[in-house]
Amino acid sequence: MGKTISCSVLLALISCFYLPFGTALDTITASKSIKDPDVIISQSGVFRLGFFSFANSSNRYVGILYNQIPIQTVVWVANRNKPVKDFSGILKISDDGNLVVLNGKAEILWSSNAKNLVPNATTAQLLDSGNLVLNNGVNSLWESFEDPSNAFLETMKISTDVKKGRKVEIKSLKSPDDPSDGNFSLSLEPFNIPEGAIWNNNQLYYRSGPWNGQIFIGVMNMNTVYLDGFYLVSDDKQQTYYFTYPYSNNSCLLYYELDSQGKLIERQWDAGKGDWINWYPVLQTDCEVYGKCGPFGMCDPTKRPICSCLKGFKPRNREEWSRGNWSSGCFRTTLLQCQRDNNNGSGAGQGDDGFLKLKMMKVPVFPDWSSVIYSECKDQCLKNCSCVAYAYDDGIGCMSWGGDLIDVQKFSTRGVDLHIRLPSSELDKGKGNKVIVITTVIAGIVVITISALFSWCRMAKQRGRNKIWIQSENLEEKLIGAKLQQLPLFNFEELATATDNFHHTKKLGQGGFGPVYRGTLDDGKEIAVKRLSKASGQGLEEFMNEVVVISKLQH
Repeated sequence: MGKTISCSVLLALISCFYLPFGTALDTITASKSIKDPDVIISQSGVFRLGFFSFANSSNRYVGILYNQIPIQTVVWVANRNKPVKDFSGILKISDDGNLVVLNGKAEILWSSNAKNLVPNATTAQLLDSGNLVLNNGVNSLWESFEDPSNAFLETMKISTDVKKGRKVEIKSLKSPDDPSDGNFSLSLEPFNIPEGAIWNNNQLYYRSGPWNGQIFIGVMNMNTVYLDGFYLVSDDKQQTYYFTYPYSNNSCLLYYELDSQGKLIERQWDAGKGDWINWYPVLQTDCEVYGKCGPFGMCDPTKRPICSCLKGFKPRNREEWSRGNWSSGCFRTTLLQCQRDNNNGSGAGQGDDGFLKLKMMKVPVFPDWSSVIYSECKDQCLKNCSCVAYAYDDGIGCMSWGGDLIDVQKFSTRGVDLHIRLPSSELDKGKGNKVIVITTVIAGIVVITISALFSWCRMAKQRGRNKIWIQSENLEEKLIGAKLQQLPLFNFEELATATDNFHHTKKLGQGGFGPVYRGTLDDGKEIAVKRLSKASGQGLEEFMNEVVVISKLQH
């Protein structure tokens, strides 16, 4: 979150628009109300409070708006579900001390609903932060920041109190021109480690990943350079949590908005353009939608299709997957060794399981937390047969998962190393496998090939077969010209990971010595991988001719 955009808004320039009385106070009292179209303005002129209408609508609402810019920008609405149908509306302190919106018939359309108030002892003040506060001169009794609309402003707290069952959450509008309650909300969820979450009604729609003390590790573009002072405060004992960013008190107008489609938008005012500049810190791809690929599925926005099963797993419903519906997820094809040991009555044990390391990942939802150090995190998981994956972050500690792995995503940068538990039969460990990458040739092949050529030449000379000698001599010259020894090397595990374990969907074609697969290395570089077939009947010369040709290709 927090993309930096230069701006130059002079907050000292206070607009006099919408001020019918010349001087506007920032306070509503029992004796001073707001009648449409009157307004009050915060002390430094940043925000105003009053009646307004959305485009193409005659309905009147009470709201807080930016005061110094030419574009109507609403950050809070009081009577969002009950508009005033004409210009008869009034915002006032009621007899019981609450702040209320009335229509011309004196019907209450909205109330602050604060409790234990003393009549004629409350006032409402609009602050330069955009917060409207109802107080009794000593204590705050109600705040608009604790009953927000669709905007997240500086110093506002998105919070959760588990014991009291209370949340302060951002709620989307129904549409850009209709402020009634929409389908989406933004909240802070404790889970096992606090995360930011966007909900579509009661269904989890997006999650930020756990907070590590500096960033949400599941937001790829969120880093310490562009934090803008975001921080999260948690009290596990009291079970209270809140997320906020402090008032910057500079020349930039900036806030976050949850739009009617469920997307979180960072909006920063550009005085030069005279408009808001929007940036979308989350939900930039379909992979960020919660659980897109189902249990044990992995989403990679750079792949087509975007969903694949983790190594050692297969689609639970192939027909649905073929239609692009991946929600059913994947299932494990081979029991873990520790599970087989348990079934055989030999106890939990560590068995012969291992871990596949997936780099730059968004970790699954609902991790269990442990304070053990990095070197102990793997062993702790391995000793517990119900542990199916683990990860470690310096700011969080050891995370492990004992159930379905849901909402796993591959990042193109940053992220966390996720270790998936697999039986040794699924890990392969490179035994008995021979793989040649078109852009890489194992240096040992060159040595073996040259030795074979010398032997071949010796046999040809002894037999006096000049034709074979000439062919071998030409082949040796080609090998030397190709400079194969200068190419990099890769191990089998890296190549298996790059090709999703040589998945059939990655197959590009069939060569003389075996199939060719498309793959992507951890650094994002695309490669083609050729896997040798034991059944190939081609000879050495045919093989080396292919190596020579491949080595000269420019990709």
